[in-house]
Amino acid sequence: MNELNESTRDMISSVYRDNSPKIPDEIRDFIERITFASADDILSAVRGALEEDWMAMPVWARNLAYRLACLQSPDDAVLLREAAADLLCFGPDWDEEAEALQARATQLES
Repeated sequence: MNELNESTRDMISSVYRDNSPKIPDEIRDFIERITFASADDILSAVRGALEEDWMAMPVWARNLAYRLACLQSPDDAVLLREAAADLLCFGPDWDEEAEALQARATQLES
């Protein structure tokens, strides 16, 4: 079983342990809203949160937000570099992904 499959099963069992959902409503609402938000709305929210308090937004939420924005705007070199810079702040776990984003941005610019 690959790591994502295993993580998915672990998440499901943790959320519904004791037949009671364990995800706070605010986190569930954030995930639902960001899933269907436009790249512009995602970036507005992330940039606003980071401007108010650079460390307040959890890393998992930042990663998700930038990932979704990059998927919607894969040819936006500025966005790719912004996402890469953010990943590098919380590495080294995501350094390879950050380097790939930087390489893609460089390719787009040439």
